[in-house]
Amino acid sequence: MSTDVRNLEPQEMWNHFADLNAVPRPSKKEERVIAFVKKFGEDLGLPTLVDEVGNVIIKKPATKGMENRLTVVLQSHLDMVHQKNADTKFDFDTEGIRMYVDGDWVKAEGTTLGSDNGIGVASIMAILASKDIPHPPLEALFTIDEETGMTGAMGLKGGLLAADIMLNLDTEDDDELTIGCAGGIDVTATGTYATEPVPAGWSTFRVDVKGLTGGHSGMDIHRGRANANKLMNRLLFRAVEKFGACVISVDGGGLRNAIPRESHAELAVSADHKAAFEAFIGEIAAIYKSENGTTDPDLKVLLTPVSASGPALNRDFQYKILRSIYACPNGIYRMSPDIEDLVQTSNNLSRVLIKEGAFSVQCLTRSSVDTEKQDLADAISACLQLSGATISTSGAYPGWTPRPSAAIVRIMSDIYQERFKEKAHVMACHAGLECGILGTNYPKMEMISFGPNIRGAHSPDEKVQISSVQKFWGFLLETLEKIPDRA
Repeated sequence: MSTDVRNLEPQEMWNHFADLNAVPRPSKKEERVIAFVKKFGEDLGLPTLVDEVGNVIIKKPATKGMENRLTVVLQSHLDMVHQKNADTKFDFDTEGIRMYVDGDWVKAEGTTLGSDNGIGVASIMAILASKDIPHPPLEALFTIDEETGMTGAMGLKGGLLAADIMLNLDTEDDDELTIGCAGGIDVTATGTYATEPVPAGWSTFRVDVKGLTGGHSGMDIHRGRANANKLMNRLLFRAVEKFGACVISVDGGGLRNAIPRESHAELAVSADHKAAFEAFIGEIAAIYKSENGTTDPDLKVLLTPVSASGPALNRDFQYKILRSIYACPNGIYRMSPDIEDLVQTSNNLSRVLIKEGAFSVQCLTRSSVDTEKQDLADAISACLQLSGATISTSGAYPGWTPRPSAAIVRIMSDIYQERFKEKAHVMACHAGLECGILGTNYPKMEMISFGPNIRGAHSPDEKVQISSVQKFWGFLLETLEKIPDRA
């Protein structure tokens, strides 16, 4: 278990990762991990500051002989996405992550692992604690709430950092140097609706769509993975059209930045249609598996007879909401015409909750072009307004414009090629990184993002590759050693 993780190399980094993963650190509830990192810095005798929004800044002087080098800020975020399998008993608010080693990978038991961005945090901690790693003057920036709004980065004021270069340790492929990213905006539709009784004598069922692969709604959106909310809505739409079914409730998805893996709904059908409806569920399960077998091989559609848990949606609202969700864009909206294979604009239909007279539909819209991001958000808003919803937008953050000519890009590209005998992929990504936000108050700071191989981020399948962490660690240390002198 975690003891095995502590014995991995580089041991100093993995021990800090194990310590960090013992501290519950959900987004919006980072008080314990803030206190943990603050105490860490103070125990090292290093200048440590917690700013007014909760970001932690720790500064460390250069090692001897490197005092005249450019100052570097090492940056990672403290919070982690909390997702678990439906059958996993785990309390993210009170328990530490249960880790284990599986070959060349570190995984968690039925939950997210927290390698996003815990490996970055642990690497910074190891460098701060080290007595023998050569480095220039350092500023460590640990931000909060990256996963659900980036409010830490947004709240960081100018003047707190003096660094010339930022190394963001939040990329998930070890052969990539990321120099740009997408911005995002949250779109939320809410409202109330009239209900009506489930007709007497009708049969009530619970339908589960589960076992989907899920993943990061930015980094994995191009992989074509199924969205449980869209599959469930398609099923319900057909059930109403074919059998006159009445929908009682829908509960699907979770966090905005995770592709929905599960959805369940209750609906009722008349006795005359019961057998045909049951056969229909088998047919649509086969269709879904045929359509999504490559991306979501474990997809299941389950049907269970139940007693009705509440009233049904009235027919007028049911007609409107199912069509609005059906029409709501999901997945890739536009590829970049300028950067090969880069998703430019997308939407994740992340959460649908309809129950007992109230409903909520949540989306995360991303784009590297701010005007296009707003255009898609407006289109989604217009679509969902047709159901009678009230629309709100929040959490908007800017993209990060690439600067391929920055000196740090050349330095790290050269180190990578010399060290690994191949070229790094210098690229922009469709995820939201904090660099774009931080750059608004630090526009002269050169920024770059890199990290080890992490797979399944934002899902219980999350894992980090041990050999890749070793590769990343050596690359990071050599980069620090080769930071140039001040002109």
